[in-house]
Amino acid sequence: MNLSLLFVIALAIVHICAKNLLFLDSVPRNCWLSMAGGVSVAYTFIHIFPELSEGQATVEASELNGLEFLEHHVYLISLLGFSLFYGLENLAKKSRQHQVKIGRRDATSEKVFWLHIISFALYNALIGYLLAHPEEESSVLSLWLFFIAMGLHFLVNDFGLREHHKWVYNHIGRWVLAAAVITGWAIGRATTISQEAIALLFAFLAGGIILNILKEELPEERESKFWAFAVGAAAYALLLLII
Repeated sequence: MNLSLLFVIALAIVHICAKNLLFLDSVPRNCWLSMAGGVSVAYTFIHIFPELSEGQATVEASELNGLEFLEHHVYLISLLGFSLFYGLENLAKKSRQHQVKIGRRDATSEKVFWLHIISFALYNALIGYLLAHPEEESSVLSLWLFFIAMGLHFLVNDFGLREHHKWVYNHIGRWVLAAAVITGWAIGRATTISQEAIALLFAFLAGGIILNILKEELPEERESKFWAFAVGAAAYALLLLII
């Protein structure tokens, strides 16, 4: 069986089964979630960001980019990913506050839930798509590194989404996200895209990862453990540098 297929199935299982890891759902924030966040951020800074400069050169050299007025296409796409998910997080928080204010449960409204889930489904589909397009050199190793980082990232995202949407996430949301990553992989296996497009997709993913990790670690009410985040980031960064 194709290795990337095994990995994408495993990523889907993370969303399906994460709710059973009850020991992770605690305040102060469980050290394993902070460590998982550190790993995801390390992968982004050590593995993805250095490649963005190469991707920028590729995009600028392309005759198809059609965005000559932009000097830093790749970095702007990364900023777009960061800003988009910041907006979604802000919207979810305001929706929960409004629901509580009008006497309902501390969860987002139905409209915000679907907007949030559809956005993260596209995000997951992007990850599945990129998983189907490993780098040409050391592709097996790249797949493993990407899979580990994204698996832990999915775990962190899952707990954040469950906090916002409560029971409806368990009944609907997690299944949508699990299906999305597999769908993205299937589309990736059936299509071929240019190196320029891959560079832009990775740039968007990088911005999304950074925001989605920081929004889980920084809020004071989370009582996150910095030492665990730092250990995860340092350990995975060292691994990436050695490899």
